[in-house]
Amino acid sequence: MANKVKAVLIGGTGYGGAEILRRLLFNPNVDVVRVTAVDNIGKKVGDVHFNLAGLTDLTFQEMPPAQAVAGADVAFLAMPHKTTAKVVLDILDTGVRIVDLSGDFRLRDAAAYAKYYGVEHPAPQMLTDGSFTYGMPELNREAIRKARYIASPGCFATTIALGLMPLAKEGLLTGPIHTVAATGSSGSGANPQITTHHPLRAANLRTYKPLEHQHIPEILQTLRNAGGKEDMSLEFVPVSAPLPRGIFSTSFAEVPASVTQEQLTAAWKTAYGNEPFIRIVGGGRQPEVVGVSGSNYVEVGFTLGPVTGNTRRVVCFSALDNLVKGGAGQAIQSFNLMMGWDERLTLAEPGLWP
Repeated sequence: MANKVKAVLIGGTGYGGAEILRRLLFNPNVDVVRVTAVDNIGKKVGDVHFNLAGLTDLTFQEMPPAQAVAGADVAFLAMPHKTTAKVVLDILDTGVRIVDLSGDFRLRDAAAYAKYYGVEHPAPQMLTDGSFTYGMPELNREAIRKARYIASPGCFATTIALGLMPLAKEGLLTGPIHTVAATGSSGSGANPQITTHHPLRAANLRTYKPLEHQHIPEILQTLRNAGGKEDMSLEFVPVSAPLPRGIFSTSFAEVPASVTQEQLTAAWKTAYGNEPFIRIVGGGRQPEVVGVSGSNYVEVGFTLGPVTGNTRRVVCFSALDNLVKGGAGQAIQSFNLMMGWDERLTLAEPGLWP
C-alpha cells in the first residue's frame, strides 16, 4: 500500500496497548508512527512488552494529546475511564479519527454515566448526540463503516451481550436477566493491586462490584438496541477468576413456554451464521475459554429448560478473550471496517491450543 494509514497509540504501556500494537504492527496498511504513555518514557516498546522485542524501534513518549496526534490519520486511545474523555476533547479539532477503548463514550445517558462511573461527564452532549459509534460489529457493522469516532465496547459487556443477543433480535428478551461472569486477571491491568495481583487470585474466586458494575447500563443499552424489550433489567455478578485471560459468562432468561429448541437453534444461526468471529458451539459441548484465549473469536451456546407454568428458562453461555475480542481485537475489527478493509485483517488466526 503506497500511502499507509498513520496510527498513533495514546496509552501504550498497558495490556490493551500491547495487544493493539501486536495487531497494528503486522497490518500492511498501517504505519504506527507514535506511542505515548505516562510511564516507561524513553523505553523501547519491546523492553516493556517483551513479546514485541525486536519488532519495532518505537519508544514510549510523553507529550500533549494534540501534539501526539499531529500528522496522524487515526488515534487509538488505551487509557482509563475518566481520563480518556478529556483527551478526546483535546484532539477533536485535529480531524484525526478516534478508536476509544475506554467506557467514556459508550453510553447515551449522561445520568447513567455519572451513576456508574462516579463523575459527571465533561461533554454530556457527546453522549446524547451519538458523536461516537458503538463499536460492536455484530450489531452496528454498517454504522461503523461510516464512523469517524468509535467507542469500543467493554469486555464484560461484549461477552454478556453477545451471549444474549439472539434472544434480543427475536424479541424474546424481556423481564429480569441474571448473569454471573468470571474474568481473568489481565482485565485488571498491568499494575497489580491487593485484590487483582495474580498470586493472590491464582487459587481463589471472589466477586467484586456485585449488582453495580459499570457495564450494566452498557449491556442493557446494547440489548435494547438489538431488539430487547424496555422492561429488561439485569442483575450481574462479576467474578475474579484464577486465569490470566478470558471471560466466561452464564446468563439466565425466561421465554414463553411455547418456545422450542428448534426455534432457538434457528435464532442463533440467524444471528451469527455469517459472523466471522462467532462460533456457535454444539455437539454436546458448551463454550469454553480455552477455545478462544489469545484470539478474536467468541464461543456461544445455550440450554433450554423445561416448561414451568407459562415460561421456560434459557441459560446462555459465552466465552471470549478479554484483551482481544473483549478489548483491543474488537477495536481493531471496527477500525478495519471504518477504513473499508476486511474486518478480519490481523485477527483471523486462532488462539493457542491448549
